[in-house]
Amino acid sequence: MNTAELSKVCKQVRRDIINMTANAGSGHPGGSLSVTELMVSVFYNHMRIDPKNPKNPNRDRFVLSKGHCAPCYYAILAELGFIDHAEFKNFRQLHSILQGHPDCKKVPGIDASTGSLGQGCSIAVGMALGAKIQKKDTKVYTVLGDGECQEGQIWEALMSAAHYKLDNLTVIIDNNGLQIDGSNDEVMSLGDLPAKIRAFGFDLYELADGHDLDAIEAALSAEPTPGKPKCILAHTVKGKGVSYMENQVGWHGKAPNEEQRAQALKELED
Repeated sequence: MNTAELSKVCKQVRRDIINMTANAGSGHPGGSLSVTELMVSVFYNHMRIDPKNPKNPNRDRFVLSKGHCAPCYYAILAELGFIDHAEFKNFRQLHSILQGHPDCKKVPGIDASTGSLGQGCSIAVGMALGAKIQKKDTKVYTVLGDGECQEGQIWEALMSAAHYKLDNLTVIIDNNGLQIDGSNDEVMSLGDLPAKIRAFGFDLYELADGHDLDAIEAALSAEPTPGKPKCILAHTVKGKGVSYMENQVGWHGKAPNEEQRAQALKELED
């Protein structure tokens, strides 16, 4: 898909995020909106997947380590045909397949159940290492939150990825600068994150605008250095696309009411 087509998908995904969280009266719209372009690009242009055969052993793999941003994940899977859009009305409801965090046992197209922050990167490293051992050409992508990078397990996983020369792994960091309790710098400063990522043995692609589809495509398409994993550090805007949510920490885990839903959907019209 070209970037104009991807942009249209992103707008629909954002509408779905708003509707899902508003219907449920709960959820995490802020980070779901900030990661939209990154995830849409990965799924539409870079992953070998088939909604008609979601368990194909030769498929590429994706791990949403920041599992609370499942609304974005579900919206993309529906647009691709893995699940029915009708499931959105059941988001976060008892017995629904679409829980607040991804469940790989219930939802076609999901490769790992996530939600406990810090663990998804390790899962992705294991998948990439497994593919290497089996001599498969599987690519593995994982999306982390920047606040999540305060977890020590993230750095153990990155160290392992470099040690095992996992050039089939791409780690994407959604760097929107905010987490549930405030800004990253207030809660636990990450310091010089680009320098740390490089020091841990990754090829780093830093995107000043993590919503720029051309820049995202260029980073995702860049040939990996043999034996080195890739990291895309994308500076994004929490709540991107909805004016009253943008850069507002309060929208980390709060759903819009009906008036706010209407305003958001109006702003997201074609």
